Amino acid sequence: MGMLSEEKNLMDELETVTLGGGCFWCTEAALLQLKGVERVESGYSGGNVPNPDYSQVCSGATGHAEVVQVTYNPRTISLQDLLVFFFTIHDPTALNRQGADVGTQYRSIILYRNSKQKETAEQVIKQIETSGAWNRPIVTQVVPFNVFYKAEDYHQDYFRKNPGQPYCQVVIAPKVAKIRERYYDRLKAPDNHSN
Repeated sequence: MGMLSEEKNLMDELETVTLGGGCFWCTEAALLQLKGVERVESGYSGGNVPNPDYSQVCSGATGHAEVVQVTYNPRTISLQDLLVFFFTIHDPTALNRQGADVGTQYRSIILYRNSKQKETAEQVIKQIETSGAWNRPIVTQVVPFNVFYKAEDYHQDYFRKNPGQPYCQVVIAPKVAKIRERYYDRLKAPDNHSN
């Protein structure tokens, strides 16, 4: 009985934020490494077409962005720290693109669930702009969360399941290696990255 109570208490403490920073495979692979991140699901949000599929989102006609829904423990990682990390794993100054991925579905976006999340997102953006970390303005959208559509199963935990896939080797693996080097003290043990 005690174990169930502890699990329920942990679930009550967890918070969720939805983030888009280009290809959700890259964003998911990076965020899954962070201590305090309990779950990351790839999906679609921010648009106006109900229950879209991957090909519809890729067309750019749905208004949805490729996003990840991040469930985290605020006792282990604050939303502020999570967002600072988010802004280091993609280019928030690139409008509707990340690297070779081009279109509104790859836009930088934070979908907040409450006024505290909105304030934190705006504060982090202001701090980053003031710091001069980027030489162009941040174009990340900060918008209210409406609905999240989970992507097809084959998109979930894509990097771990497909390490030999060329996109994983050429794009995701170098990004993950760079993150492991830069944020080593904030990361989970290497075998603890799955959803």
